[in-house]
Order: sequence, then C-alpha cells, then structure tokens
Amino acid sequence: MASTERRNLGVPLTKDFLSVLDLSAADLARLLDLAQQLKADRRLGRQAPTASALAGRHVAMLFEKPSLRTRSTFEIAVKELGAETLHVPSEFADGSREPLEDVARNLERWVHGLVVRTYAQEKVVSMAAAAPCLHVINALSDEQHPCQALADMLTLQERWGTLRGRRVAFVGDGNNVATSLAHATALLGITLHVASPRGYELPEQVVHSAIRLGQGGAIRLFTDPREAVAGVDAIYTDVWTSMGQEREADRRKQIFANYQVNADLMATAAPRALFMHCLPAHRGEEVTSEVLDSPASVVFDQAENRLHTQKALLLMLLS
Repeated sequence: MASTERRNLGVPLTKDFLSVLDLSAADLARLLDLAQQLKADRRLGRQAPTASALAGRHVAMLFEKPSLRTRSTFEIAVKELGAETLHVPSEFADGSREPLEDVARNLERWVHGLVVRTYAQEKVVSMAAAAPCLHVINALSDEQHPCQALADMLTLQERWGTLRGRRVAFVGDGNNVATSLAHATALLGITLHVASPRGYELPEQVVHSAIRLGQGGAIRLFTDPREAVAGVDAIYTDVWTSMGQEREADRRKQIFANYQVNADLMATAAPRALFMHCLPAHRGEEVTSEVLDSPASVVFDQAENRLHTQKALLLMLLS
C-alpha cells in the first residue's frame, strides 16, 4: 500500500489548528496513529516515505515568545517533510508596525502555513480569519497550547496503548497547558482531575467544553491535590508562573506551595503512575528533581513527541 494511502493523508484535517477543539475525536486518533508511524519511519532519514511529502511548500514561523522545544521541533518537522521555513521577525507579532490581518494577507501570497507563538489567542484567530488560503497553527498562546496536548496524548498512547478509561490529574494553575489537556482528554475518553488553588481554576468555559466533548471520560475540579491524584494513572504539572506573569512570581510561590509534585504526592497515585510536565520545569518549585528524574517521568518523551505529532499535523494540514 502506498505511504499516503496507509496514512490517509488525502482527507483534510481542517484549515487551521488554533485549538484542540478544531479536531474531532476521529481526527485526533488519526493524527496520533500517523505520528506513531512517522516516529518509526524517522530512522529511514531521507528514505522515509514522507521525506518529500511537502516539497515545494513553505511554512512561516512567527514567534513573539521565546521557545526551545516548539521552535526546534517545528523547524525540524518542516525540513524532514521536504519543505522550507521562513522566519518572520518577532516585532511583526504585536500589530504595531502593521495590522496582524495585513501580515497574514501578505504571508498567504508567499507561504502555505504559518506557525504562531504569541500572547493573546485572538491574534492567531484574527490572522487565520484574514487569510483564507493560509493554514495557521497555534504554537502557544496565553489561553491554549494545543500542540503540546498532541504530544502528551501520543506519549500516553505509547505507554498505555488504549487511552479510554484512564485517569490523569493536572496539579497547578489552570493555564493554557491545562486547557488544551482538558480538550484532548475529553476527546479521547480520559478522565481528567484538575487541582488548583481557589482563583486559579480551569476557566469555566473550558470545563463546559470538555463536558460537551466528552467521549466517556469526565472532568473534575479539586482544591486538594492529594484528593485529585488519588489512584490516577498519571500526574501532570506545569510552572506556577507562566511567561508574562513574572511580576506575580513571589505571590504565586506562596499560593501554590502545597501543589508541588513530590515523592509523597506521587505515592498517592496508582502504582506505576507516570509523571508529566511540558517543560521547562522549575526544579524545587512545582516538581522536585527526585520526581522529574525518576523512572516514572516521561517529560523528555513528551518533548521528543512534539516533533512527531507536529509532523503529522503539518502533513494533515498541508499535504
């Protein structure tokens, strides 16, 4: 069977990927299966079936926020699919030099895709709406981090095989990572527990979206992290202070002090429970080095899988 037939790449995913909500449950499952195949094929190098799948295509990169994993994995993904990247200076992301809509309208005349890492979600939304021929990918905003959620789900699928019926606990701020995690787990039938201090909970509209999407799992909110992680199959955390919140750092350290993932908290989860983190991690704050470096930790698998899921995403959007 031809490689494109095996991967079912002829079926468009969506025009843009601004949120996990842009996918159906079937889309997400198909993307994860494709990512697993791409990961296996990577050892073939330039002989991989998809090494020239996007030849002649160009993908622009507009990063307003700093990045290690996202930028590196997208650049490698584009190159390994035979396409080229165009780096747009970060100052074009604030909309002061010219409107973001005009930036998008220019780019769609030259490139096929645009990867945006920015602050406000409305920026990626407005650029996608302004350019009907441009495929826009949200590489992180203050509200959502959908590409991270794809890698998270691939990591869990590799470890567990079947995802439906599993339980994951997110401990910490109900931020962009928690939001996209809630969307992805809902689509795949995973029950998600979210433990946050009062005032830092997952946004209400995100909870409602997860409930509406539910494929057999559930979403439950807690203030007590020990109650949230009791018996779960994986514990996920993120930094207490995200980019743009630096002035709140000292206050957040006090508020989140009881939400650290340490050996004692991990012992409350199910035997062989996994530890997850999107990175970068602040060792000694949201997680101890003992946990981060333990056999339970899959954080570097998550980081690696950013490459494979983003390759799958690019293929399904642009091929």
